[in-house]
Amino acid sequence: MADDILATLETVIRERRTGDPATSYVAKLTHRGRAKIAQKLGEEAVEAAIAAVQDDRAGLTGEAADLIFHLLVLLADMDLTLDDVRAELERREGVSGIDEKAARAD
Repeated sequence: MADDILATLETVIRERRTGDPATSYVAKLTHRGRAKIAQKLGEEAVEAAIAAVQDDRAGLTGEAADLIFHLLVLLADMDLTLDDVRAELERREGVSGIDEKAARAD
């Protein structure tokens, strides 16, 4: 189910990017530019972290949905897809997180 709804959401976001900003939140956000999209993503990440610290399961669930939504908008803005993210996760599979991070710190 998770892949289906995320794939559906990704498709809807890509379709709405060029819509009317007066009637589409995705179009409005896209029209405002990548910096605004990134700002919204950051805000949602902070709100998710706060909900987690407050042990607010329902709040975290909602904020996680907002975070994923805004991440998908940002990925679309950069012409990246969930498949790109999946490929990166697959590349990292079986690699220690500590080792993977050390390899990036060159």
